[in-house]
Amino acid sequence: MAKPDRSTMIRILAVALTTALLLVPLLLQAEPAAEEAEPLPAPPLEVELELDTEVTVFPTLVISEAMAPDGAVPLVEAPPVVEGIGVIGHLLPEAPGALDEHEESSSEPAPDVPTVVTAPADPIVPPPTTQLSVTLDWYLNPQHATLLIAREKGMFLRRGLDVALVVPADPNVPAKLLAAGRTDLALGRQTQLHLLVDSGMPLVRIATLIAAPVSGLMLRANADSEKQDLAVEGMRIGYTDADGRDAMLQSVLSELLGTVNGLDLVELKDTNYAMLDAMRAQDVDGMMMHHRYLLPRQLADEGIFTHTLPIEEFGLPLHDGLILMANRDQLNGKRDALRRFVSALEEAALWIVNHPREAWELLEKAEPALADPINREAWAGIAPRFSLQPAAVDKGRYLRLEQYLLEAGIIEVPTPLERLAIDLGTATP
Repeated sequence: MAKPDRSTMIRILAVALTTALLLVPLLLQAEPAAEEAEPLPAPPLEVELELDTEVTVFPTLVISEAMAPDGAVPLVEAPPVVEGIGVIGHLLPEAPGALDEHEESSSEPAPDVPTVVTAPADPIVPPPTTQLSVTLDWYLNPQHATLLIAREKGMFLRRGLDVALVVPADPNVPAKLLAAGRTDLALGRQTQLHLLVDSGMPLVRIATLIAAPVSGLMLRANADSEKQDLAVEGMRIGYTDADGRDAMLQSVLSELLGTVNGLDLVELKDTNYAMLDAMRAQDVDGMMMHHRYLLPRQLADEGIFTHTLPIEEFGLPLHDGLILMANRDQLNGKRDALRRFVSALEEAALWIVNHPREAWELLEKAEPALADPINREAWAGIAPRFSLQPAAVDKGRYLRLEQYLLEAGIIEVPTPLERLAIDLGTATP
């Protein structure tokens, strides 16, 4: 009988060993069919192998099974745990960037990473504010309510504006200060604006505070209330400014006396703004005034009774009673701030209409000098006249008044509308 080839025998042994290793786990996991299973008979070895080489046989793996106390599930003793990475660990590739346990780490220490912020947060910087100065036409009174309400309710501040209201020492200087660039805005009247622009001043209307006339001719109470019976010829009539004399007083006297030369039939007296003193001292018999809701009541409390003729009922076209003027040559760079300013006036006017009583209480609290019966009575006549659209321009109103002044010879040449009044619009609140 021929001896098997050595390589063939080695392959047979390798296959047998591999088969045995694969069957061991299956046998350990399989549940015995019976408590005493019969062993399977081994197949007879038909061929006796004669090996010429010395074969080293490794000790067999001893697996001891112990029954659980109840005899149901066998307990398997696992081999002891081998410390270290083992044979398989040596065969696996090392992870990228991993350091050998014997390799020394870098000499540079790792930077410290802060985990807790102990410094206080930076304070919130308030947005920048734009400063605007507004020179009033006279001392503070209810006609300035929209400016005061916008200031007290924070409507200016919310729009990034710091507004200063300046009371002039002389009511004749606000327009001059504005033309000289010494104030940002000034209050005036539409009739005043037309005459100032005609004289060459670079002024333009940007907003309307009171959209109806508030001027009138105040006469002593001994005059009859009917205009056709008023004997004004020869009277001493005082005035405060050019538009009061040339536009308003001329219009009223022309109606009362039936002649365009009415100014020549009365004695005119420039009282500046010392109107009350002139009436008290009886230096004048009447006065062309721009605060017809204030002065008559003030004189009445002193025992001087008067009768007032509203200016709009005696020939002069309807016009804006109180406007806000700016320097036309200095508008560049200020338009955005002025839009925000006018937007605040619009909000204030609407709040006054919605809350007239609360508005007056706020005015008295903000300016205690207003808390008297004279101003309270004037409030009832002034409050309904505030413009709810201060930015809007009534083009027909400005064109009609300009044409009237031209035909009356009060101005020499007509001025284009865009040089008299502009609508800047209002910024988003």
